[in-house]
Amino acid sequence: MELFYSCDIEDGVLRLDAEESGHCVRVLRHRAGDEICVIDGCGTLLRCVLTDADPKGATAQIIGRESGFGSHPYRLTMAVCPTKNIDRYEWFAEKATEIGLDVLAPVIGDRSERKVLKTERLERLVKSAAKQSLKGAIPEVREPVSVKEFIASVPDDAVKMICYCFEGEKKSVREALSEAAGSGLLPHVRKGQNRQEVPAAQPCASPDIYILIGPEGDFSPEEAALALSRGWIPVTLGNSRLRTETAALVAATMVYSEF
Repeated sequence: MELFYSCDIEDGVLRLDAEESGHCVRVLRHRAGDEICVIDGCGTLLRCVLTDADPKGATAQIIGRESGFGSHPYRLTMAVCPTKNIDRYEWFAEKATEIGLDVLAPVIGDRSERKVLKTERLERLVKSAAKQSLKGAIPEVREPVSVKEFIASVPDDAVKMICYCFEGEKKSVREALSEAAGSGLLPHVRKGQNRQEVPAAQPCASPDIYILIGPEGDFSPEEAALALSRGWIPVTLGNSRLRTETAALVAATMVYSEF
């Protein structure tokens, strides 16, 4: 399936921007009368008929809509410190979008080697990854903030997990999600072999899951202490020592596999 993107929609007609129009008309050689599929970036797939095959600004008539296209039953925010090698961070952003990501929130830690991050390229990457993986929603890419600012900004009723290398008791991602399901913060997670049954509870309409991943040098003790004081659950991703971008992708995959 070929997917295009447009947020320029009015009265049942959508317009593709110059980049999308060029790909549609010049590269894929679509002509007026062809049916195309367009995502609105908010979760809806629009089935359309191309009415003007202008390579600089094509227009199409909407003939059908499919809500929740390629969606997942949770809202995942990954707060991940940018890596020194930005290519690794971009790789994570692309792959996490393919798996299931709603918000990418870059955070700058006390020990971060990279203190500045431009988000324009990340926005293009996640848009492309959403189309490639057949998703109607494009992840939001936020401007960077400090780890401490981010920790303080997350609501108390969200499921909040932090991955760090300090010693101490930690839960698995599965355990953290299962406990959240039992308390009503999440809809029920998939049950199967070795999965504990949880009490029935009224789930919230849009369950929010936050995962915090530190920089190459890990979080500072002050950042970790602040997170724990605000109700963040320390979780383990296994016995291996993982790079920042690998840890972030493993965590996103663990959440996806539980639903």
